[in-house]
Amino acid sequence: MSKTDLFDPVSFNGLTLKNRIALSPLTRARATQDGKAGDLQAAYYSQRAGAGLLITEATAVTPGGRGGPMLPGLWEDDQIAGWKEVTDAVHAKDGLIFSQLWHAGRLSHSSLSADGRTPPVSPSEYSQPGEIFTEQGPKPYEPIHVMTTADIKGMIGAYEAAATRAKKAGFDGIELHAAHSYLISAFLNDMTNQRDDEYGGSIENRARFLKEILEACLKVWDGKRIMVRLAPLAHAYGTWDTDPEPLFNHVIDMMNELGIGWLDLVEGDTGVTRTPEPYFDVLKLRTRFKGPTILNNLYTRDMAVDARAKNTGDIIAFGRPFIGNPDLVERLKANAELHEAPLNAYYGGGARGYTDFPTMEEA
Repeated sequence: MSKTDLFDPVSFNGLTLKNRIALSPLTRARATQDGKAGDLQAAYYSQRAGAGLLITEATAVTPGGRGGPMLPGLWEDDQIAGWKEVTDAVHAKDGLIFSQLWHAGRLSHSSLSADGRTPPVSPSEYSQPGEIFTEQGPKPYEPIHVMTTADIKGMIGAYEAAATRAKKAGFDGIELHAAHSYLISAFLNDMTNQRDDEYGGSIENRARFLKEILEACLKVWDGKRIMVRLAPLAHAYGTWDTDPEPLFNHVIDMMNELGIGWLDLVEGDTGVTRTPEPYFDVLKLRTRFKGPTILNNLYTRDMAVDARAKNTGDIIAFGRPFIGNPDLVERLKANAELHEAPLNAYYGGGARGYTDFPTMEEA
């Protein structure tokens, strides 16, 4: 095995990680209908506690913030206990786990809202093509409600409340999902934000929503326990920013000024059809950011070893390989063959295709 520090313990922001490998957020659609985690999620995450840091699946801050059914949330106090089971199980294996807080924005559906009728929200009018999967099956994306200033302030409060619940549930930190055209990302990108008030227009205005959410979360968490997920070059759901370099330089500078501790950086595109855009070296954001950076870009073992050899990132995230390999860190360390989980195991169902994949030892 080539010499690497990928598997060595490392300390950042007062936390000691077992290694430099993170579990990337992975939507698995196995929560209850009312967004609760529990025994099943506790087993799943604790199986993967060999990673230096676990980041949960996208966890909605409001019922209408979900991008599909059977997705978890932290929008009410009744959801705290289930997540406490998860954090206790991970901590019992000396693991660390952050909660990824999320709102899908226009990429939700009225049937997922609290009353089953409230339309999805967005910073501006945007007609999203395609369909969303709901409890009633696939349905077209709906016309959205353009958020008022009062709506925005209320949403910031929802993030703060969810951050408070995450702390009560025993998480080691939180991540804000600010990528892939979900609500925060939709405010950042000029294609989806056409507002002419203090939340639109200039880069500073478009970043204001994220800044105010971060400021609200800083009332609950020390900045060293807050992470932001960014994907500057992504073309998720057919949208992007037309000039990403100055935008994301500003976002990183803002994070530094606020004392935010972690950057989860998705380096590339999301694999959808793309239109050419002004390109910039996204890895420059890592050196601009003052805290540790998690790199996320469909990494293989060799890519991860190379990234650490070149010191292009502090931690390397793995996503899909963790689905079928609960002991992925040990397999990577041994340079062993990985089990490729079938696509039909990714979303929905129960333990089958979720917690029943064997470790190397069991196999």
